[in-house]
Amino acid sequence: MTMRCVVTGQKKDGTSVIVADTQVEPVAVSLLPGTEFHRLWGSDTAPTLPTDGKAPAHDGYFPPPGGYRFGFFTLGPDSVAMPADLDLEAALVELGTKLPGLAEVMEPDHPGMHTTDTVDLDLVVSGEVWLELDDGEEVQLRAGDCVVQNGTRHAWHNRTSEPAVLFVTLLGAARAPR
Repeated sequence: MTMRCVVTGQKKDGTSVIVADTQVEPVAVSLLPGTEFHRLWGSDTAPTLPTDGKAPAHDGYFPPPGGYRFGFFTLGPDSVAMPADLDLEAALVELGTKLPGLAEVMEPDHPGMHTTDTVDLDLVVSGEVWLELDDGEEVQLRAGDCVVQNGTRHAWHNRTSEPAVLFVTLLGAARAPR
């Protein structure tokens, strides 16, 4: 599914203008069948205003401290499996190219579990998901429920037969040493 993204900015005289009105295609990767990522906007630095509305640099999937990301995440049902003939090496290259930095935070011995240096503001738009934390603690979330994820170790699960769509904003944070 494509998503429309309208971006505003200001001319040098301060007049507000529409800078862009585009359809954003989802990013899908073979290692995560049934899952889509809509990377709509972001920056690696804190925003300053006024702005001309041109897209700031934001290459990695996760923002550095002071940066942010805005998008949607569609989680397919857990029952959707990877193809038996998946070329794992090629799939890892694809993941690194399309969603840089995502593979590096994933725990290979616990699929889906990850920890990031971000504060994540998540809203379930449709469907149902289960948020898993350490030691298997879980909470079920439905459309309209939201989560403030404060850099904690977690995984998402969709135990239904329908995709779940989440609105996500990721705020880059500095993790204090323990």
